[in-house]
Amino acid sequence: MSEETRYTVVGAGHGGKAMAADLALMGFPVTLYNRTADSVAAIKEGGGISLTSYPGGRDGFGELALVTSDMREALEEGEIIMVVVPSTAHREIAGKAARHLRDGQIVVLHPGRIGGAIEFVKVLHDRSCKADVTVAEAQNFIYTSRSEGPAEARIFSVNQAVPVAALPATRTLQVLEALKTAYPQFIDGTNVLHTSLNNVWTVLHPALALFNAGRIESTSGEFDFYVDGVTPAVARMLEAIDRERVAVAKALGVRTQTAKEWLRTAHDATGEDLRQAIHDNPGYRGIKAPSTLNHRYLSEDVPMSLVPVVGLGQRHGVSVKAMDGIIRLACIIQGTDYRRRGRRLRRLGIARLSGSELRVYANEGVLYGAAA
Repeated sequence: MSEETRYTVVGAGHGGKAMAADLALMGFPVTLYNRTADSVAAIKEGGGISLTSYPGGRDGFGELALVTSDMREALEEGEIIMVVVPSTAHREIAGKAARHLRDGQIVVLHPGRIGGAIEFVKVLHDRSCKADVTVAEAQNFIYTSRSEGPAEARIFSVNQAVPVAALPATRTLQVLEALKTAYPQFIDGTNVLHTSLNNVWTVLHPALALFNAGRIESTSGEFDFYVDGVTPAVARMLEAIDRERVAVAKALGVRTQTAKEWLRTAHDATGEDLRQAIHDNPGYRGIKAPSTLNHRYLSEDVPMSLVPVVGLGQRHGVSVKAMDGIIRLACIIQGTDYRRRGRRLRRLGIARLSGSELRVYANEGVLYGAAA
């Protein structure tokens, strides 16, 4: 890829608008795709997005090469496809993109949640996509950002070390090389099992929302989510879920950080237990709880994160009773079947894989016994 690499950003929400504007201000030709034309009408009319950033970041008007709701048009010129949508939309995006992708393109999911790249590749296969496309996923989203108007975005911070892995991992260095001019912050994420299972929001978001359900509904979220919401009892539940996540990863040969270790590494937050570590992170102070339980902490993180981890645990002999309990409670409270909607192993095409076969697939792209 050259310095004039052409980017397509899929999704015009909080993250997609910020990424599209920032890439444009870096000097790259950028296409912005959004499935709903009305949502990007102001951007299309004005020709770009006004970006405000943190001190030292890029501010200004990011002029876009193209704004479209036509997937064929969006992928026609793009060399690197940055998918910045909720993980619940990954399957739909893969299905729409399958017949328009071409050899040599790179697709990066921001982030993949758990099993994002695996799901995307499975859909491309099922849709008979013949293009030699590299699919990768980021462990976390690189920006902390918000949409601030129809054609305005703000970046509050940029993460300085974001693991990225391709499927297969033999293509990860190729992806990092293609991205490094724009994003030197991306680092080798080992493989997609590592980027998936190191997602600590699997631990923090769903349980914290559920165990504060009454308070969220009675106050419309008017309390500090990570401070007031993380009481000793809630923290013990978070620790139980975290132990299960780490145990599932270990069963698959993946070394993961505990949530407490991640807080120390990412935020220099420490404590004798998870509650103290969360409270020691000044970045969490002032962050309010969701105003409603109809929020991505449940609607996205349960089906796209907890469901696949529980499936992996049950498949590979790891007790996942705490996580399973959170899924059951979420289904009852939300009146929906998150297991049916979520990333079940059969849907991902990995239900029959042993741990060693799954590692071979993640590392080398060789798939054994994966027929659903």
